[in-house]
Amino acid sequence: MKIAMFTDAYFPRVNGVGVSVKCFGQALAKMGNEVCVVCPAYDKQKEILIEKTEVKGFFLMRIPSTTTIFSKEDRYIKNKNFKSITQEMDKFKPDVIHINSEFSLGFMGKRYAQKRNIAIVFTSHTMWESYIKNYAPLLPACLAKKIGKEIVCFYAKRAQVVISPTDRMFKLLQSYGINRPIEILPTGIDDSICKVDDSALVSFKEDIYKEFPVLKNKKILLYVGRVVKEKNLYMLFDVFSKVKEKFEDTALFFIGGGPELDNLKAKAKEHKYASSICFAGYRDRNVLSYFYHLADVFVFPSCTETQGLVTIEAMRAGLPVVAIGEMGTLDVMQGDNGCFMVKNDTEEFALKVITLLSDETLRLQKGKEARKWSAKWSMDYLTPKLESLYKEAIKAKELK
Repeated sequence: MKIAMFTDAYFPRVNGVGVSVKCFGQALAKMGNEVCVVCPAYDKQKEILIEKTEVKGFFLMRIPSTTTIFSKEDRYIKNKNFKSITQEMDKFKPDVIHINSEFSLGFMGKRYAQKRNIAIVFTSHTMWESYIKNYAPLLPACLAKKIGKEIVCFYAKRAQVVISPTDRMFKLLQSYGINRPIEILPTGIDDSICKVDDSALVSFKEDIYKEFPVLKNKKILLYVGRVVKEKNLYMLFDVFSKVKEKFEDTALFFIGGGPELDNLKAKAKEHKYASSICFAGYRDRNVLSYFYHLADVFVFPSCTETQGLVTIEAMRAGLPVVAIGEMGTLDVMQGDNGCFMVKNDTEEFALKVITLLSDETLRLQKGKEARKWSAKWSMDYLTPKLESLYKEAIKAKELK
């Protein structure tokens, strides 16, 4: 099968949509399919670039893009590129178009599929009713909700199959009255994320301790992810203050980049325990598993996740999690499975971190729970399901 996956966000920009597309795309290729990811270029290239990868049958089509006025990270694809995209897609001859975002490339994917009468699968990754306020904070809540609904419905009603990553999103899509099959399929996590070489881990720790000497012999609270306002990261400074008062030998470690990074660093310098707060910036996904094995507790304060994929990654590595139990994070965890779900409350969040650091037996037990619970997000388990949904969409299109 030939599959074209359209997304407005892909590496080197790091977010859940890009992770989903890459993980599923590579896994589908390994099953014998051909997968083309149509995504933005993040440099100043002027022509479409076909980018090969190390995975046979998986390649990228990078489209020239420009920055948007509302976000430093988001990119916009001009309409003039549609002709070139069409020409390249006609060469590829996809059997199905998988739309993973609702912005310019998502629209072009929809447009191409309708032009060539090709089946569409649409994954609704983003809870736009809540998320759109991050782009337009002055927008009245009722209007934001209406716009968010219309954005999702525009694509869902034109797809043969709609995918929801979580039960919460599934129920929201149902409430929209979408007359299409809606299937729940979470984003899978590559099993390599939980594997490390023991000797390489020793060397990795030595290198990290040289780069960040304060981390040595400390209990490490780790955050991995995009550094943006909606992640609620400033809360971790207050949590850390309370943890530090109880356990002096702790450090707070941030992995990731984003538009809020400079502001977060500036705020950290004002912190009482500034010397114990470290920022490693963006790091390659290939070494994330080593960071997870370096830490003692994964801390995740976001209240706006559709899934919270990094929490699953941490759990696959056996790292216990303390996270705010809202939105997609709550859907993923479904209780204290390898983690502690807390309210958006500094006191409660800090208490659960302290509980894990105080009881090594409990911490190790939670780590085992985390590995067991997160196994259901294995790519080997989920990718065949996605492949079958593509076939279902193609069949539905043929019968129409």
